[in-house]
Amino acid sequence: MILTDMMGCDVTDSDGQRLGEVSDVRFAVDAAPGQLLSQARLVGIVVSPRTASSFLGYERQGLTQPWPVAQLLRWWHRGSFLVLWEDIAMVGAREVSLRPGFSAYDSRLTR
Repeated sequence: MILTDMMGCDVTDSDGQRLGEVSDVRFAVDAAPGQLLSQARLVGIVVSPRTASSFLGYERQGLTQPWPVAQLLRWWHRGSFLVLWEDIAMVGAREVSLRPGFSAYDSRLTR
């Protein structure tokens, strides 16, 4: 799977209801850096109900400058949520389906 192919895909719940689009992915680095890079694992996807455009890093707490850009992007992505990789039932060509009873987390979640 190539992650860029997943960006912009529609996300549906187990009943087929559209929840939004994949706008970002989250990774976790669990170990100290190796010789070149640390090993990273995919934690989940960020679903935005309005757009597949990027947060440009403005979802991170404390990033507020330039103020108009930060406010616009936070408003545009309001209602976005993180879905853990374990809650994804299927990744298709243009759709990601979630498992029944999936959990939606704050898109700013870091582990």
